[in-house]
Amino acid sequence: MFHFFKKKDNKFILGAPAKGKAVALKEVSDPTFAEEMLGKGMAVIPSEGRICAPADGEVGMVFDTLHAVSLTTDFGAEVLIHVGLDTVKMKGEGFTGHVKAGDHVKKGDVLLEVDLDKVKAAGYDVITPMLVCNTDEFSSVTGIYGKDVEAGDDAVVIEK
Repeated sequence: MFHFFKKKDNKFILGAPAKGKAVALKEVSDPTFAEEMLGKGMAVIPSEGRICAPADGEVGMVFDTLHAVSLTTDFGAEVLIHVGLDTVKMKGEGFTGHVKAGDHVKKGDVLLEVDLDKVKAAGYDVITPMLVCNTDEFSSVTGIYGKDVEAGDDAVVIEK
């Protein structure tokens, strides 16, 4: 009856990394993501080029080509945000980094910016997977998709 008094210490939420349409990983045309080889999560087809932190945490790595960033959340999830498919071949063209390894970020902080039109013009898909790479350390990792999202909207539920 008094469920609202129960602590929810075992459940965490990652926010969407960008504004756009939230989709299942199986909709990503790269099998590495679609088959969850790197972890479970979700993807966003972004409508804006601001890529934001999905939770409070420490930036682990910003790829030299600025197409991907990893962070470890304050609750221990190792998150990879990969902007577009094969965008590593753009060698950073059209991408702007706003953080570096070791930075502590808050949910919603801008990590990267990407010129989506430039990515599309170069012939690349802009779909942006967000994965929990240490999925096996949690009892469940469930993506929330099938709707339009703003950066920061609930996107992945993680249970310890």
